[in-house]
Amino acid sequence: MCVNFRPPLPEQLDAVLGVLVDLYKDWDWPTETWKDYQAPILRGGSDGQRELCLASYGMVPRNHIPPGVKVFDTMNARAESIGEKRSFAPAWRKLQLCAVPMTCFYEPCYESGRAERFGIGMQDESVFLVAGLWREWQQADGKVQTSFTQITINADDHPLMLRFHKPGDEKRSLVILPHDDLDAWLSCKDTEMARSFLRHYPAESMKAWVAPKAPRASKTQPASDSLF
Repeated sequence: MCVNFRPPLPEQLDAVLGVLVDLYKDWDWPTETWKDYQAPILRGGSDGQRELCLASYGMVPRNHIPPGVKVFDTMNARAESIGEKRSFAPAWRKLQLCAVPMTCFYEPCYESGRAERFGIGMQDESVFLVAGLWREWQQADGKVQTSFTQITINADDHPLMLRFHKPGDEKRSLVILPHDDLDAWLSCKDTEMARSFLRHYPAESMKAWVAPKAPRASKTQPASDSLF
């Protein structure tokens, strides 16, 4: 499961939005995204246009896990159970669909005999979009917090994604949306139709490379929970 990715730089988002905008010129987000970090996502606006917002990575932010409940991760939603799991089902049924722009994501590879961090992205190094869900949370101060998760599918037969995770473990992959499918995904009005988008991206259009972990984040950011 992917728990870490690299979002685009602000100046790269025009290509994703399809228009030139100044909305995000004062926004800031970390160069790598981990659990509870802020990152940009796209969702369908009320006017039918693509809407950009900053959201927290993980469907249930750590500060919304009740006291006494063991901390759990909701950064990935399995497509097979997305309509059943308490953390994801309400957003799925309401079709609160989003797309997460990124330039690469990271997974562990054991082909050398030990875990190595690999980056995975497009052959042409372009920004790509991952299918996800979003929801909103009411904060104690009255503000609204947005959070998101990514959707994953089985990758046992994907020529590239089957290389990752521990030997013997099920292989999983993020759902990468073709750019031409973005608006149809964001505006989807039926869960069965939405499921038709949950398919693999062609391996020949992707690439992977060894990508050692970046230096630890500053103390102003939440601590990462994984080597990958």
